[in-house]
Amino acid sequence: MMKRAIGLLLLALWGTVLGAQSLVGFKCKVLFIPLDERPPCFQFPLKMSEIGKIEMVAPPRELLGRFTTPGQCEAIISWIEKQPLEQFDAAIVSLDMLAYGGLVSSRVADTPLEVALKRAAIIRKIRSLNPRIRIYGSSVIMRLAPTADGKNEAYREKLAKWAEISADPIQASQTQDLEKQIPSAALQNYIGARQRNLQINNYALNLLVEGVMDYLILSQDDAKPRGVHVRDRESLLQRIREEKLESKAAVQPGADEVSMLLLARVASDQYQYRPKVKAIYASEASANKVMPYEDRSMRQTVSFHLKAVGAQEVEDEAQAELLFFVFADRFTPGLATTFAQKIQNEVKKGQKGVIIADVDPLGDVQGGDTTFTETLKKAGVFAKINGYACWNTAGNTIGTALPHGFVYSMAQFRLRQALAQKTIKPKAARQMQSANQAKQNWFTLNRLLDDYAYHSLVRPILQAKMREKKWNAFRLSLEQSAAIEKEGLDLLLPIAEKTVRGFFGPKKNTYFELDQLKFVLPWGRTFEAEIDFQLKKL
Repeated sequence: MMKRAIGLLLLALWGTVLGAQSLVGFKCKVLFIPLDERPPCFQFPLKMSEIGKIEMVAPPRELLGRFTTPGQCEAIISWIEKQPLEQFDAAIVSLDMLAYGGLVSSRVADTPLEVALKRAAIIRKIRSLNPRIRIYGSSVIMRLAPTADGKNEAYREKLAKWAEISADPIQASQTQDLEKQIPSAALQNYIGARQRNLQINNYALNLLVEGVMDYLILSQDDAKPRGVHVRDRESLLQRIREEKLESKAAVQPGADEVSMLLLARVASDQYQYRPKVKAIYASEASANKVMPYEDRSMRQTVSFHLKAVGAQEVEDEAQAELLFFVFADRFTPGLATTFAQKIQNEVKKGQKGVIIADVDPLGDVQGGDTTFTETLKKAGVFAKINGYACWNTAGNTIGTALPHGFVYSMAQFRLRQALAQKTIKPKAARQMQSANQAKQNWFTLNRLLDDYAYHSLVRPILQAKMREKKWNAFRLSLEQSAAIEKEGLDLLLPIAEKTVRGFFGPKKNTYFELDQLKFVLPWGRTFEAEIDFQLKKL
């Protein structure tokens, strides 16, 4: 495609070229406090930033906690205070990590409000020590269900149902019945956490009003169209309207992907990159459907995410620079092949950048559709697109694919701009593009191995094994986790090697091969995996 011409002709220059960074260097340095240490919150943003030559500096991973063990808030704050804050251009900050120690810790009332507020005040200090820094924050609107921690199985679903129906007077009888079945302490802890979190959500808005923070995403964690979260969300929206913060604050579905959205927003603001994007859905029915664990239509979710990254959504495809293909119709006969062919044809035209989101419309697969994905793989489409994802909820998938495509497109935009302005020589541009392409290929392949190969092909086998052994899938022991990791790696390796060999479709891959594949279950459960590897030059 015209806007990718620099890149796709230069794959032979595969790999990071020595001296390339010194020629252009990191133009944007970002302080990064993630939601937690899981791959989508930590690994994905860090790897994605490398595509666009954005330097992200994060606390040591051991400070970020693990599952039900909270992050070390005071140690993270101390780490921030020791950073040369005057050197940073931007900060991406999760208030949930600073205030409570991460997402899971935000769902319980263990941290008092006054402690959470004191911790979150470090954001004011960042601003005072670097008045020119742009601060991008996130604060989660608490989800309906408590975390499945292996200890609350007897009442977890009942508590989630109570959260869904208790605000409806018509459901008063069923609500009272549920309250009798839920331990009183658990219910009060849940209510206390919700009340505290809403005050932290409002504190984040205070930071916007005062000019301490520049942009904020209030992200609605897993929810449904009705529930106790609706009152919280609507009160926040009302305040945003009253304070006229619409251009600085977004309230939208999702949680785990928010740091990636903010990364793209940083790139958009730093380089004044506002591409025009056209969303193309496999069907109008799926576009207008509310996807599992969300509270609004998929079309609205896409629009919210486009606005969050700084893109301009357009209706006329002819005006678009990027085409965002959204597929959520895997159960409609023939549509997977038809939509894949449509994407393939657009890629062949080479006129616009292409981003692909493959959404599970039932919420029970959490990976990609086999027919859709394999059709695209066979044609070598994934080597030529800007962004891709297919994991977990619609918000998670859309919020990964879109920033991925956005950051890669921004990197291309910067190179074209530098060449036009003659601030970089053609040889240096080729070196930079080669390095960018290496990072781009790694991230796309990681999505194929993690989102698709693991979740769609390997994970179902592992889950069946655990059911046979009667293991708790939400809380594996160290020994059980090690056994599943070994089996998972054995299953994944041949699929990964084949995927890398066939990355360019019918065209033989003569550029790189898979090396040092790693497979880890970071939270001792199969819900998420951390997959890492090297691409060794041939």
